[in-house]
Amino acid sequence: MRGPAARSVIVVSSVALAVLGIAGCSKQSSSNDNAAQSDLKIVEQVQIDQNGAEVKPDAGATPADPAGDGKASCPPVSIAMAGALNGPDAALGINIKNGVQLAIDKHNAANPGCQVQLKPFDTEGDPQKATAIAPQIVDDAFTIGLVGPAFSGETKATGGVFDQAGLVAATASATNVTLSEQGWKTFFRGLANDGVQGPSVANYLKNTLGDKKICVVDDSTDYGVGLAQAVRETLGPVADSECNISVKKGDKDFSAAVTQVKGQSPDSVFYSGYYAEAAPFVQQLRDGGFTGKFVSADGTKDPEFVKQAGQASKDAILSCPCGPATGSFADEYTKKFGQAPGTYSTEGYDLGTVLLKGIDSGAITRPALLDFVKNYNGQGVARKYQWTDKGELTTTLIWIYKVQ
Repeated sequence: MRGPAARSVIVVSSVALAVLGIAGCSKQSSSNDNAAQSDLKIVEQVQIDQNGAEVKPDAGATPADPAGDGKASCPPVSIAMAGALNGPDAALGINIKNGVQLAIDKHNAANPGCQVQLKPFDTEGDPQKATAIAPQIVDDAFTIGLVGPAFSGETKATGGVFDQAGLVAATASATNVTLSEQGWKTFFRGLANDGVQGPSVANYLKNTLGDKKICVVDDSTDYGVGLAQAVRETLGPVADSECNISVKKGDKDFSAAVTQVKGQSPDSVFYSGYYAEAAPFVQQLRDGGFTGKFVSADGTKDPEFVKQAGQASKDAILSCPCGPATGSFADEYTKKFGQAPGTYSTEGYDLGTVLLKGIDSGAITRPALLDFVKNYNGQGVARKYQWTDKGELTTTLIWIYKVQ
C-alpha cells in the first residue's frame, strides 16, 4: 500500500468524536426518515467484469455442503474467527462469524464423530487490538484454521504471525491489494481484491453509466486508501482533481468535504470507506443539496448503512466482491439468526465450509489443512473457490447493488 505522499489529496479537517460507539455512528434520523426508509433494502443489480460490463452469473452449480456425508471422525479441533464484533463496524464482523457458525453447526449436527468448535476473537477492526489477539489464536493448539482477520489493516498487521505459525488465515472480507504481496504462505482471500473492485466500479460509472465528473473521497484507512487509489487511477481525468478528498475514520462532521463537492457539481461521489462514516456523509451531502449519485463499496454495503442514513441512502450504488445470499443458505441463515444474511455472511459460510471439508478429509493438523486449502477447487454459495500461489482467487467478479 502506498502512503499518502504517493497520491495528491486535499486533507479535509473535521470534528471527530472522542468516544466512538454504535450509538454515535450517525445523527439520529427524523421520524419521517425512519418511516420513509423502512422499506429500503440493498438489492443486487448486476454482476460486472473489470470493464464495468455485465457478466451473467453461472447457474446450476451445486455449492459444497458443510454437513458432508455424516461419517467424519476427528479429535477435538477448532476454527477461529477474528474481526470486529463490537464497535462502529461490528455488523461486518458479526455477519462473517454467523456465516462460519452456521457452517459449523450444520457440520456438527451431521457428524457426531467430528465436533468442531468455533472460537471467535473480537478485534474491533483495530490493527493494534488484532496484534495483541493474534498470539492467543496461534498459541491455542486446538485451533488449526482461521477465518479472518476481517479488515485490511488488521490483516496486514497480523499476517506475518499467522504465516510463521503455519495457520491458514482465510479472510472473508479484507480486500487491500498488497495483502497477497507479503510472501505469506497461509493467506487466502475469499473474494476479489480492490485491484479488481476499483477498476470494475470505476469503469461501471464511467463506461456503463456515462459519468463525466466524479469526486473520490477516501477515509485514510488501509482499505479506503487502497480502493480509492484503484478507482482514481482507472477513472483518470473523470476523477476531478479539485475534489480529490481524504477524510478520517471516525469523522462525523463532513461539512468541508460537502462544500468542496458542491463547488464542483460532480455526476457522482465515490466514498471509499465504511458505513459508520458513509451514513452521516451521505446525509450531509443530501442536506447540503447535492443531487448526484452517491456510490460506495463493500465497507458500506450493510443494512446498518441504510438504517443509519435513512432516506438519504435511497438510490445509493454499492459495489461489492461479495456474492448475494441465495437458496437454502439464505433461508437457513435467516431462521437461525433472525435476520437475513449480510455482507460477507456468504463468504464466512463458504470459507468455514472449505476448512470443514478439509477436517473431514483427515486434515486435522495445521500443515495438513494448509495443504488442503492450497489445492482446493470447489463451488460455494457465493462463487467457485480455487486459489493461486499468492492466495488470490483464480476467478474474480464484482456485484453492483442499489438501495431501493
